[in-house]
Amino acid sequence: MIYFYTGIRMNSHILLIDCNDRKGLVFSITKVLFEHNVNIIRNGEFVDHDKSHFYMRTEFSGAFDTGKLIDDLKQTLPENARIRLTGKRKKNIVVLATKEHHCLGDLLIRNEFGDLNAQILAVISNHEKLRRLTEQAGVPYHYISHENLTREQHEQKVLDIIGQYGPEYIVLAKYMRVLTPSFIKAFPERIINIHHSFLPAFIGANPYRQAFNRGVKIIGATAHFVNEDLDEGPIIAQNVIPVDHTYDDETMATAGRDVEKNVLSQALKLVFDEKVIVTGNKTIIFD
Repeated sequence: MIYFYTGIRMNSHILLIDCNDRKGLVFSITKVLFEHNVNIIRNGEFVDHDKSHFYMRTEFSGAFDTGKLIDDLKQTLPENARIRLTGKRKKNIVVLATKEHHCLGDLLIRNEFGDLNAQILAVISNHEKLRRLTEQAGVPYHYISHENLTREQHEQKVLDIIGQYGPEYIVLAKYMRVLTPSFIKAFPERIINIHHSFLPAFIGANPYRQAFNRGVKIIGATAHFVNEDLDEGPIIAQNVIPVDHTYDDETMATAGRDVEKNVLSQALKLVFDEKVIVTGNKTIIFD
């Protein structure tokens, strides 16, 4: 599978490769880049020895012919290698939210000051609560009530709005609705969710109540790609903070909100900077 932009490229670029492992791959790939007279800025590679699979991320600069570079890489790589060639640029995203403000507010601030490496095209919510926050940041807000609609009917209305913007990624900033498989299939490896617990523990609803009932000593958050299995998609980023017996579920939730927004922003930075390769239900992170 190959993704690339056509024509002569001159700025900073990112090459992502995953393929079956074999001896000399790093040499072969960098030799092709050398022959195209580009300058490697940084390089990272990883080999999954259990699966004999190779992963590589290379940043480079210089002028080159995209088609010729891709063809030369194909000639030197194992069959069925996946090659992704892209530039360093901001990604276009649409954010889905419900009522909680902390993750959305953090994203809107980062968007305003250019810290997100993305452009928030719109926010879609099934409640009106976050309209003022969103519109004060100069971002369009679309309220689509789920009342008296089936899940499929509501999702179709959401998809209609998303279709107007054509985003590269969908970000679920505490969007408290379970997406149907058909919705998820429309954006494979392009929906990113923040889950309010350290997965795989305490999946589903009321994770802080579950954590309180178990007397946990740490709480955390997990950002992951969404797949058809609830809260079981490939994990991008996680973090935890300590708690003790003085915390109830409400104080845990308050403390957890800071973890959630920080983990979400960390995950988005990794994805938007092209530092993530999805492999099966796991991710390879080049950070």
